[in-house]
Parts: sequence; C-alpha cells; structure tokens
Amino acid sequence: MKRLAVICAREGSKGVPGKNLRLLGGVPMIVHTIRQADKCGVFDSLAVSSDSGEILSVAKAFGVKHLVQRPPEMATDTASKVPAIRHCVAEVEVTTDKFDYVADLDCTAPFRLPSDIVAAFEKIQTAGVSTLISGTRSRKLPYFNIVELNEQGFVRISKLTNPPLIRRQDSPICFDMNASIHIWRRDALFSSDARFQDDTILFEMPFERSIDIDTEIEFVMNDLLMRKYGLIQ
Repeated sequence: MKRLAVICAREGSKGVPGKNLRLLGGVPMIVHTIRQADKCGVFDSLAVSSDSGEILSVAKAFGVKHLVQRPPEMATDTASKVPAIRHCVAEVEVTTDKFDYVADLDCTAPFRLPSDIVAAFEKIQTAGVSTLISGTRSRKLPYFNIVELNEQGFVRISKLTNPPLIRRQDSPICFDMNASIHIWRRDALFSSDARFQDDTILFEMPFERSIDIDTEIEFVMNDLLMRKYGLIQ
C-alpha cells in the first residue's frame, strides 16, 4: 500500500504575503507540515509542489526529495488545487510505482499532529471509501446563528427547521472544514474534480489543532500561541 504526501505551497498569497516561508514559531511555516509528514511514518514519499524556487529550496534543505515545479497556470489566485495535486503525483510517479493513496497536507494548518495523519489514514482504510476530509465542530451553526440577507436585505437564518430551533444545543451537529488533511484513493483523485465524492467521510479534529492561517491577524496570534505553549515541532 503506497502513500504519497503532497504539500502545495504557492509563492503568492493575498491574505498573508509570502506566508509559506514566513517564520512561524521560529521556522518557515511550510516546515511544520514537512516535519509532521515525516514524523507520522505513514508515507512512502513526500513531495512539495510550488511555483517558487525559494520554497522548493527550503523544502530541499529540510529533507524533501521530490521537488515539483508547478506550472504558472496552476499557481494563480483562481486556479483549483486539485489539478496541481494531480500534476505533482504524475511528476513523482515518473520515477516510482503508482501510489494507492494521496494526501494533501495544507501548509496553513501547522497545528495538526503527526498522530492526526496516522488516525486519518486508519479511518479511510478501515472504511474502504474513496476520500476523507478533516474538520472540527462548528461554533457557529447555520440552523441557529449563521444568517443570510434575503432579496429585500432582511436577515434570515441560513438553514431553517420546522419548527425553528430555540436552543443552540438542539441543532444538528455541523463541522468546519479545517484545511488540514485531505486523503484520496488515487483513482478517485484522477477521476473527478469534485471536492467530495458520494462516500466522502470526515475525520474530526479538536479546535486547537484546526487553526487555519489565512489572514495577518491569524498569523500573528498563532505565532504567539506556538511560542507560549511550546508547540514548535
């Protein structure tokens, strides 16, 4: 059973410029994910896909052997991530046998643990399904305290129940995708552009390991958290 970890790291970022190489907890942010992929012990190969020579050089310095230059058209703000992952897999497989599973580990989720990756793989293989995503319990719920504006500009609950809920505790359980772990069987990755398949399952992670860094304030706050609680790996 061959498994590949793919770390996609573009040079550009509107929310936090240069975030993948910016120091977080004393090391470039991408390094946290590289170390987690290495420490979990479940991958036969690890690849970094980037349009940036500097990012690929840092990945090489931290032991990544498969360095994949991403085509410019796959590195724009509007480009889907799935084609970049497929491109990366295909490039690695030029020199290896085909993989059975591919995992996308996002650089913006540096608080995952290696044990989370191990547990996610155990879950997808036990379930025998095509895809797995990770998420955490939502604190805001579309049934209770997430609202939309209707055509007249008036507030309405996003997802109505009959009768309407009067207690948050009565809401169906919802999850936020935390952009931490996404695993595909290889055939599913190459057969569909959809984010989910009919049999996609969820791997639940706690809030404190589900922080996704997309803004400057999130970056600063989480750098402080890493230093305060000794979470630097």
